[in-house]
Amino acid sequence: MLIDILCILIVVSLLIGAAYFAACETAMTAYSKAKIFNLAKNGDKRAEIITSLQPEIGLVISSILTCNTILNSLSISLANTLCVDAFGDAAIFYCPIIISIFIVLFAEVLPKMLTISNPENVLLPSAYFIKYTHLISRPLNKVIGIIAKSLISIIRPSSHGKDIYNSALEELRGVIDLHNGPDVEEANQEKAMLKSVLDLGSVSVSNIMIHRKNVTMLCADDESEMMMEQIIHCPFTRIPIWSGDQDNIIGILHIRDLLQATQAGNAINKDDILGVALKPWFIPENNDLLDQLQAFRSKHEHFAIVVDEYGGFIGIVTLEDIIEEIVGEISDEHDIAQFTSVRQQEDGSYIIDGSINVRDLNREIGSRFRNDVAATLAGLVINSIGIIPKVGQTFLLFGYKFEILRRQRNQITLLKVTRLPEDEWGVDVEEE
Repeated sequence: MLIDILCILIVVSLLIGAAYFAACETAMTAYSKAKIFNLAKNGDKRAEIITSLQPEIGLVISSILTCNTILNSLSISLANTLCVDAFGDAAIFYCPIIISIFIVLFAEVLPKMLTISNPENVLLPSAYFIKYTHLISRPLNKVIGIIAKSLISIIRPSSHGKDIYNSALEELRGVIDLHNGPDVEEANQEKAMLKSVLDLGSVSVSNIMIHRKNVTMLCADDESEMMMEQIIHCPFTRIPIWSGDQDNIIGILHIRDLLQATQAGNAINKDDILGVALKPWFIPENNDLLDQLQAFRSKHEHFAIVVDEYGGFIGIVTLEDIIEEIVGEISDEHDIAQFTSVRQQEDGSYIIDGSINVRDLNREIGSRFRNDVAATLAGLVINSIGIIPKVGQTFLLFGYKFEILRRQRNQITLLKVTRLPEDEWGVDVEEE
């Protein structure tokens, strides 16, 4: 009788130990890396241990699982002996059921459920224990790890660095999506800005540039009076200057430089204007925003001329354009007042300017239009339908109804966009 009681106590102790290892396993896989990293940076020795174990996380978990398996196996053996003594030959039916219930419930499910809600509370107090457990079982687990990696390499090719990088980005995006605050609108704005920072490396300059037809420029071949008239009424501080042909950009005029170089009371002539013009900086249209931001910082420049693969002038991009891609539209007291590019109607539809950037539109109305096909909404529609539409034509694309309201020559300038119910998404193009 005394031996049976002792065996029961040993089985209970083994199950408690297995439960503890199960909790450590869950804690090692579910803890917040950012939280532990900050604790380690602030001098928490336990967090430093966990951080040092991260490069060998596979072997650490293998050590924990090995100990957990050994304890469960020992508890099964002892419990089997107790069942044989209690039930005799019937133990073959009762023992697996009883042991399975105890192991699954008390040694696996319960500790993992208690740990998953706050893994750091288990992980930090167990840091030293996990470290020494890993060190003791390391030789055995290295052999197990080699075998496991060999099997994995057969079943699945090794991941490339880019795949790992993309996985980390997706994880970070998920963390951003989970971010919430007391003010829902403010939290959404913060999410949008953080995601925009992550997207800088995948967005090209051509997606955010100001197209050449919307760029205010000076012609070096005009008379001085005409050039000064344009400068006075220009709302911008930097103005490209061209000569002969608009593709031939010969300089960038900074209004401040012109004022500093001109003495008070003297008339400003063409030589003064061209004399202070800065050398233009040309960049390719496929530069990504992250590289361009670094280039602006290293060159101490705020303004660049965008050219296509043939060297033709297609637009301009400024440091402010990239910043606006992160934080949203920035306006000052000198900006030209323009009508809102997106105006929601009472019926839920939108009246949208065709020149609006697709990325800006997605943020504005919560759509998911592709921005790798065209930079503007008008370009997206034309590329998708393959024709230059007429005013009044209607097209069903991407789950939305696009109605052409206004067209100037071959450019769509105004559209009405209505989101369709999902049961009407089947039709691609409809003409009226």
